[in-house]
Amino acid sequence: MGICSLAVRGVGAAVLVAVWAPPPATAHDQDKVKAQVTPANVTPGARVDVRVKGCDGTTGAAGSGAFTRDAELTGRDGKQGTLSGTTRIRTGVSGTYEITVTCDGHPHQGVGTVQVAGAGTGQTPTAPVRAGGGGTASLTSAAAEADEAGPGTRHAVVGLVLAGVAAVAVALRSVRRRHPE
Repeated sequence: MGICSLAVRGVGAAVLVAVWAPPPATAHDQDKVKAQVTPANVTPGARVDVRVKGCDGTTGAAGSGAFTRDAELTGRDGKQGTLSGTTRIRTGVSGTYEITVTCDGHPHQGVGTVQVAGAGTGQTPTAPVRAGGGGTASLTSAAAEADEAGPGTRHAVVGLVLAGVAAVAVALRSVRRRHPE
């Protein structure tokens, strides 16, 4: 009789969960959110603007395999207004990538695409002329990538050497204090 009672209680709990569980998102909810990237065709390393329509809230995030990180989206009103943000395209990618937007408490997958052209096409000159600074375009994009990349191996080695010198200085000073001349 104890096993039957447990079985009846288990079925009753399953029915309550089914009745009280929130309904799954419908296809209509998914269809109302749309993302657009400007410029439409970009090159690796380029900065892009992401605009999203159809979210009820005032914040969100847009992500893609082409982005270096998610674009933080903000907007003025929560009444089906437009949310916008910026991000950068990863280096070494090309092709078409889907965009997933997270807003209204859940993700909306495949609500837009970003087309990434192969490296060497688009915004950076391949054979700049010697006038006005056109030849510096590749230098500025390399500097921008270096700024975002953060410290590298060279910086780590310099930091370790300086830490070692500081440790030796502290040790020598403590030895001198113990044994005055």
